[in-house]
Amino acid sequence: MTIAIVILNWNGRALLEQFLPSVLLHSAQATIYLADNASTDDSVAFVQERYPAIRIVQNTENLGYAGGYNAALQHIQADVYCLLNSDVAVTEGWLRPIIEAFANDETLAIAQPKLLDFKQPEKFEYAGAAGGYIDKYGYPYCRGRQFNTLEEDKGQYDAPEPVPVFWASGACFFIRAKVFHQLAGFEEVFFAHQEEIDLCWRAHREGFKVACVTQSVVYHLGGATLATNNPKKTYLNFRNSLLMLLKNLPDKGLYTTLFLRLVLDGVAGVRFLLQGKPRLTYEIVRAHFAFYKHFAAFKQKRPKTITFKDYFQRKLFFI
Repeated sequence: MTIAIVILNWNGRALLEQFLPSVLLHSAQATIYLADNASTDDSVAFVQERYPAIRIVQNTENLGYAGGYNAALQHIQADVYCLLNSDVAVTEGWLRPIIEAFANDETLAIAQPKLLDFKQPEKFEYAGAAGGYIDKYGYPYCRGRQFNTLEEDKGQYDAPEPVPVFWASGACFFIRAKVFHQLAGFEEVFFAHQEEIDLCWRAHREGFKVACVTQSVVYHLGGATLATNNPKKTYLNFRNSLLMLLKNLPDKGLYTTLFLRLVLDGVAGVRFLLQGKPRLTYEIVRAHFAFYKHFAAFKQKRPKTITFKDYFQRKLFFI
């Protein structure tokens, strides 16, 4: 089984300098690629000079996470892709349990390791923790993270076998190459945020499995590209979540769920106003207008019918 570790980069010289050494040290089983999103700093030259064994794939513009990986992976051949953020430190032996999980189950399409916080190593990391779920209104959460509350890792989610989850973290996202291309990769309109959840949802619909392999551990810095309170992050999260629901929810109750979600987003906007964060309220409003703009196009992307029966038969449900 061939593994390609693909690190997407945009002006990330400092992160590459800090985190690449652990990847090089502990990833002998894989070929490592830097997929560069048209950086304007010297990060590519730095990697070429310091780490000549790393292969470079150069995108012609900054296509974000979704488009950047879609473009780069057209030029990379492997059985399994590992899409690794540039702010992740890996550990000794981290690849072995993942490789074994894929080798032992042909229906396993997507996996993630256990993600711990680089700054507070005793705690889970926000972006993926021990595997992700989603509630019926499309709000994602994780084993080890509810809203902004992070649990300490005391082994409570460890398991000897891969644990089925709804979505795997884009910070360290393993996917079989044939499945990635079969599903036409990430939704490029998303640019960044929640595109990995959408891809996992589509994989579930095709009968594939998504899992967290807790014997594999990595440490994620988080917030290196966009800080948590960044207005653009708020916009992308709210817009992409709504578009994902439109694209994937079962037919029955689709519009009721979307309406309730829009109302809940409004409540969040009022809350931001009361907290003295009017810019974030504005971004929610902007996200809603963008959702309306893309509504017709994303409705066309829905399968002809999606029923609850389909979901339960494939064990695709909200937890």
